[in-house]
Amino acid sequence: MLTSAEIQKMYSEKLVTLDEAAARIKDGDRVYVGVGGGVFKDLDDALSKRINSLKGVELVSLITFPDHVYKSFSESEGIEHVRFASTQYTGYDRAMADAGCSWYVPIMFRELPSYWDIPGNQFDAVMIQARPMDAQGNFNLGPWVGDVFSAIRNSKKVILEINENVPYCHGIRNYINIQDVDCFAMGTNPLPTELVSKPFGDLERQIAGHIVPLIKDGSVLQLGVGALPNCIGSLLGESDVKDLSCYTEMFVDAFVDLYEAGKITGNHSAVDGKMVFTFAGGSRRMYDFLDNNQLACVAPVNFVNDIERIASMDRFVSVNGCLQVDIFGQVAAETIGAKHFSGTGGQMDFVQGAFKSREGQSFIAVSSTRKLKDGRLISNIMPTLPQGTIVTTPRSATHYVATEYGAVNLKGKSTRQRAELLISIAHPDFREELIQAAERMGIWSSSKFTGL
Repeated sequence: MLTSAEIQKMYSEKLVTLDEAAARIKDGDRVYVGVGGGVFKDLDDALSKRINSLKGVELVSLITFPDHVYKSFSESEGIEHVRFASTQYTGYDRAMADAGCSWYVPIMFRELPSYWDIPGNQFDAVMIQARPMDAQGNFNLGPWVGDVFSAIRNSKKVILEINENVPYCHGIRNYINIQDVDCFAMGTNPLPTELVSKPFGDLERQIAGHIVPLIKDGSVLQLGVGALPNCIGSLLGESDVKDLSCYTEMFVDAFVDLYEAGKITGNHSAVDGKMVFTFAGGSRRMYDFLDNNQLACVAPVNFVNDIERIASMDRFVSVNGCLQVDIFGQVAAETIGAKHFSGTGGQMDFVQGAFKSREGQSFIAVSSTRKLKDGRLISNIMPTLPQGTIVTTPRSATHYVATEYGAVNLKGKSTRQRAELLISIAHPDFREELIQAAERMGIWSSSKFTGL
């Protein structure tokens, strides 16, 4: 254990300016840049100043929140200087992909920390945000842990950007000690990136209205991001359901609403009654709720998303979204055709873990239609997924699918029954053509059996 004098000596020796920290990045370096709101910001500004003097730098993130603009990208003169990789696409990842300098990293989220242990996958540097050092020499990582500890373990050097406005979070393996830091620089203390979901409307209320009645007292909840999870939280807050727990990949505002409505007790959580998550994204109110809140527990993703740990909690309820579903029950949450929009995230982790839980339920929620740029309305329940579309959840794993027209269970159902059920929750304008497509594919037959 370090003495106070040793800690202060290391502090003085390792404190550098932002420009000096950015100068540690060399040609060909592979750099891990963080999770969500923990992605570097001021260090990015500093790195962008010299990006065109560097060759072949690769920046890798778990997820970049949408309002963060990589100056390293906008200032770069081309891919020979910097390229990007992400395990979860957002708007900026898509913009960089369109510019030909960003690629997706396919993952099973619970496995992600192990990927960086594989020879050839290590990093030359980790550059992330953290809170100021405490008296024991520890830098708290705030509410964004994910796979950070593994990236640190598998990196040649660790560079921190210190931000006093990073919320202090209690948890598991959510800090780094000064002994393991190569250098750190004081940032400009930007506020945490807010993810403000659009207000939910009638569509979300209709979808949530088919899910909430199936949620029982004593359930453990995992919710995704967006208007629908917030709607589910609102409807649960108004319902008679009680004694809920929060155990989720991403902590969102809906859990704050449920806690303040007296719905969350934590009695059935796998971690001492705490609200467990691996990263957070939401409003300033949500970050303030998490700051130094001993009821909250942030932990590595291989802990949070572990299927057996999820399954150990009775009545686990998982709610995730997608882009499209076909009438076989295949779920596409990442791409439409070859066009990449999002990522696998922990959908499969929670789909499988929730179903394995006693009385557990997994829901995939999707609006029945979407409007194209040319104004045409198309069905999100399709005969087959468009050519090139990546399947996120295979048909064998899909449990419930919910639209504004209902929620149907696909487990144990034949291909014909699945088609019937999914067509029953498709938009009425598309049901007949879906039936006809099912007939053409041999799933749905109206002919009389005449023997072999």
